[in-house]
Amino acid sequence: MRVRVVSVGRDRDFTAQGVAEYAERLKRNCTLELSELRAETGPQAATREGKSILDAASRGKEAVEIWSLDLRGKELSSEELAARIGRLRDSAMNLSLCIGGDEGLSDEVRASSRFSWSLSRLTLPHRLARLVVLEQVYRAFEILRGAPYHK
Repeated sequence: MRVRVVSVGRDRDFTAQGVAEYAERLKRNCTLELSELRAETGPQAATREGKSILDAASRGKEAVEIWSLDLRGKELSSEELAARIGRLRDSAMNLSLCIGGDEGLSDEVRASSRFSWSLSRLTLPHRLARLVVLEQVYRAFEILRGAPYHK
């Protein structure tokens, strides 16, 4: 299974180390691809970012399910996330997780997503959201393996 995390902007020091740690851990469970896209500025920034996000999320000829990370999405427990990822893995479907920039995700990205996932009702900086996403995806795979990471 390929998991692609598509996000706008580059990691900063305070998140880069955590992202690298979970990216390394995830390599044991899936093929992980991290795509960092350039942040746009000015009018229609979210729309331009959205086009780049969708291009990166659906790149290749493989079957892929696109999820958007959005405050208005559905909150999941770690077990519910593991079950969703397990169904994708078992059906040979790949997953692209889309995280917007400062302006959030465009309507086009939300409309193209099969699922909208909210990490919390709190507003998180998009770089921190990326780290949380990687940790939760790692946790999901550990739950699926029956490993003791999730207690």
